[in-house]
Amino acid sequence: MTEVIENLLISSGPFAIIVSIIINIIISVAGVIPSLFVTAANITFFGFNTGLIISYIGECAGAAVSFWIYRKGIKTLNPTMLNKNKWLQRLQNTQGWDSFVIILVLRVLPFIPSGMINLAVAISKTSILTFIVASSLGKLPALFIEAYSVKQVLESTNEQKVILAIIALFVLFIYLHQKRKKKIN
Repeated sequence: MTEVIENLLISSGPFAIIVSIIINIIISVAGVIPSLFVTAANITFFGFNTGLIISYIGECAGAAVSFWIYRKGIKTLNPTMLNKNKWLQRLQNTQGWDSFVIILVLRVLPFIPSGMINLAVAISKTSILTFIVASSLGKLPALFIEAYSVKQVLESTNEQKVILAIIALFVLFIYLHQKRKKKIN
């Protein structure tokens, strides 16, 4: 996936930055595709610092566009998947400073998908300004950690990548096993 995005950036020539931001917006609106691939492509293509800045701008723009689209189109729905997380439930009933803090915390936590946060906020009473500011601030540390991790993986040797892949598969296996165990009980 990273190579596909990288090839798109290469073929875009002087419009590569705009293309990257548009890809980030599309990924954000889709809500299920990790932005990690765009971050990796940006770091590879533009270099660490510039790639990080472009990814940040793209993710912030994507969050704002997602919020606007979700609020316009999904306001009447109340998806049950949002009721599984106490923070997302709480967010739906807050506004102002309280929602600002919750959004900020949720953005920093790596294990809550951005799409779910965007959807929960779109259904809530939170203003777009509160959402954009809290999301932008919360994305800074999370994106920096993601970008640094991507950089380390990209610079690692093949042996290190194999070890990381094995560890990732092992963690995934444990996660799926535990999830299956909970369903049975």
